[in-house]
Amino acid sequence: MIEARRLHILRAVADHRTVTAAAAALYLTPSAVSQQLAALEQETGHRLVERGARGVRLTPAGEILLGHTHAVLAQLERAEAELAAYDAGSAGTVTLAAFATGIGLVVAPALATLARTAPGIRVRVQDAEGDASLPMVLDRQVDVAVAVEYRGAPGADDPRLTHIPLYAEPFEAVVPVGHRLAGAEVVPLAELAKDPWIGPYPGNPCHDVVVLACEHAGFQPRLEHHSDDFSAVLSLASAGAGVALVPRSALRGLDLTDVVVRPVDGVAPTRRVFAAVRRGAEEHPLIRPVLDALSEAARAH
Repeated sequence: MIEARRLHILRAVADHRTVTAAAAALYLTPSAVSQQLAALEQETGHRLVERGARGVRLTPAGEILLGHTHAVLAQLERAEAELAAYDAGSAGTVTLAAFATGIGLVVAPALATLARTAPGIRVRVQDAEGDASLPMVLDRQVDVAVAVEYRGAPGADDPRLTHIPLYAEPFEAVVPVGHRLAGAEVVPLAELAKDPWIGPYPGNPCHDVVVLACEHAGFQPRLEHHSDDFSAVLSLASAGAGVALVPRSALRGLDLTDVVVRPVDGVAPTRRVFAAVRRGAEEHPLIRPVLDALSEAARAH
């Protein structure tokens, strides 16, 4: 009989590619992870992982078991959801990770809605970028992620997650007031090819949006300044340090005195925001109201 907790460990190792990283995500020691993998191999009668200089990879037998693992763990999530529904599930705690702008735009309004419609549900919020929040869901560190699509992110067809689209928003071009394009109604990105750029760090989903937009315009942006804080990006642009692309919602409430904000000419780069939960957990009686409240806040936005 295969133990479900060992399937969690197998998936964590497949996701993180090293025993040490998987152990950290699961709050276990590396030796405990190795012992559980060895026990799982004994249970299945197959070698499931191979260790190499670059970490751990699954064997063909391990890949077969991983495919079944996604289905088994999703079904266990559904079983927990139904049992919680049976017990009414009117009170409890849901943990949620979201990036800063998403917290202001949809998470905070959703919490206000839940305070009226489901006062027994307590939501604990953590600030985390999308590239961090999705692994947190998969590692069971949080229940819900509000994340942004990015290169390499688990797609909507990923068997481990259920995606709930929330909203999409364009990026605006930000240039200093003295910039040569400050008087333009729209900004062609190709005209900014030789400018210094200000942008998020690599790994931030918005970094991917900026770089891909510039690549589509025919150039690689010369990113001289980095910050994941859009108020800092605006401050640097105000000082004439460079140009930037900033999500429209992130501009709200910021000091725009010494910058000019203009739409991008043509098809604007866009960030698509979604909520994600472990597949099978979307109908949990504590999680479903949170997802509904997030969707309602996104529609209002």
